[in-house]
Amino acid sequence: MMIVTNASAQTVVAEVDAAIAGERIYDNYCATCHGEQLQNNAGGLTFDLRRLKSDDYPRFVNSVTNGKNKMPPWKGVLTEKQIDELWAYIRANVSH
Repeated sequence: MMIVTNASAQTVVAEVDAAIAGERIYDNYCATCHGEQLQNNAGGLTFDLRRLKSDDYPRFVNSVTNGKNKMPPWKGVLTEKQIDELWAYIRANVSH
């Protein structure tokens, strides 16, 4: 039997809220190149975000902040919180 504490329930709610916010950010800033709902349809021209693993967080933050290859830097456009929300959205929609 799993015991759910108030703190763990609050953590789950916070993660869900972050993923929902991240989806809106993704739709506004990322979907054009990376595909609707993380469905990369650019024929391999952009990185498939579904390939990110949980330990890729530092790499993700660096790429979003500073840009990479054809991807522009989002530093000054997206806040750290928004980048974390994007990460929450991606992680919530990737097979773990």
